[in-house]
Amino acid sequence: MQTKPVLTLDDVKKIAAAAEAEAKANNWPVVIAIVDDGGHLMWLQRLDGVAPISSHIAPAKATTAALGKRESKIYEDIINNGRFSFMRAPNLDGMLEGGVPIFADGHCVGAVGVSGVKSAEDAQIAKAGIAALGL
Repeated sequence: MQTKPVLTLDDVKKIAAAAEAEAKANNWPVVIAIVDDGGHLMWLQRLDGVAPISSHIAPAKATTAALGKRESKIYEDIINNGRFSFMRAPNLDGMLEGGVPIFADGHCVGAVGVSGVKSAEDAQIAKAGIAALGL
């Protein structure tokens, strides 16, 4: 039997705090979602002033990144390059930039999804959160 690392609540709190700090430093109202490796929601934080729809988009981006073990932007690029049938992929509703997987010891342990500002800025916030783990 193999073992693998898992996200703890303390890890999630570190990620969330760093992501929030990045968002606030840039005055970006966003929703921050953190999921485990199965796409199960562990954290949802909605900053003031963000559109309500972002509360649905951020977890979808995180789930897509966790289940796919890659940034959600990859799926967006696939679709934008003409492979429209990929929009029917099961369980991947957040195929927009802003979902970033979290890797520890070569294992995907979860992902961060952010929604509320430009997609590249969403990804910047997610990556700032993940960086707080020092992985």
